[in-house]
Amino acid sequence: MPPKIFLETHNISNRAAGLGTFNYELVKGLSALDFKDYELILNTPEPDILKEEFKAKFKYHKYNSLSRHPLFRVRKKHDLWHSVNQNTKVEPFSCNKYLLTIHDVHFIEEVSPDPNHRLNRLFRAKLEKSTAITYISEFAKSETHKNFNVPDVPEYVIHNGNPISTVLDTSKYITNIPVDRPFFYAIGDFLERKNYQSIVNMMRHVKDFNLIISGNNDKKYGDKIKQLIADNGLTKRVFLTGKVSEEGKQFFMKNCTAFLFPSIREGFGLPPIEAMSFGKPTFLSNKTSLPEIGGEASIYWDNFDPEYMTNVLIEGLHDYETNKTEREAIIKKRAANFDWKRTAADYFDVYTKILS
Repeated sequence: MPPKIFLETHNISNRAAGLGTFNYELVKGLSALDFKDYELILNTPEPDILKEEFKAKFKYHKYNSLSRHPLFRVRKKHDLWHSVNQNTKVEPFSCNKYLLTIHDVHFIEEVSPDPNHRLNRLFRAKLEKSTAITYISEFAKSETHKNFNVPDVPEYVIHNGNPISTVLDTSKYITNIPVDRPFFYAIGDFLERKNYQSIVNMMRHVKDFNLIISGNNDKKYGDKIKQLIADNGLTKRVFLTGKVSEEGKQFFMKNCTAFLFPSIREGFGLPPIEAMSFGKPTFLSNKTSLPEIGGEASIYWDNFDPEYMTNVLIEGLHDYETNKTEREAIIKKRAANFDWKRTAADYFDVYTKILS
């Protein structure tokens, strides 16, 4: 019997979020590999949809929300269980080997210093039963070691790939957001850590451009940003699109003057890589994992004073336009460093090492 590897990928249907993207792109990358000597099982709420795309390449286990509770955990034994998200409550009843992928430990800022908070206990339990651990960035690894006792098991840093593997034709994309003047673009979930208020405040000093932000703004932080836009008299220059399709995202990235990502907490940060695929200048905060991802191809804000941010932006755009051919090549080369096929191959290599 071939070794059975269970991938806890129940978030795979939520492609609008980073974890959903990670789940899907990892599975898609694995599907390109030859693993006939292994049986890979995907945990998913919609097996038929994945079967239609990946056919018999994988086996499929239908996710049931009850499996988040200990009494109803998956009881079928597998040779390896891959917990692809450190926060998932879906755990095996028992397993021979356990691989934990850590994206970030941001939750400690909310639950620390209570060691008995359920998120701390859940995470420590995952660490303690891990046969091996993978991290999506060196930053995620260092933060985990700084805040937790990590067991003496093999550890690997495997960077995420670039979700934009296919460039779409966006010439027929229609939006009700005005794009008749140059604009900056940002995308991500509307959470406090995304720090969108900094770029909204900056726009008071940037008169010749608009700002467009995509993502689910139907939440408390979205309301805060909407109010900030109104209070600053920017309703005709700063626009929120809500969630956008893949076509919409690529349309805005292709046509923006620059991509802005001022997040103050990221375990990785996929959107900057996507924007760099199109050769766009990317302006990032210098916090957490972002310098590791953007490298020398991106430009960084050290603080969020609006006038300072404006100066960095204007100087960066001037340098980009002055040396456009060279800068564009550097930016695209950086994006090309992140490839999901290579990422998936690295994960599969970890599988084989654990099971050998």
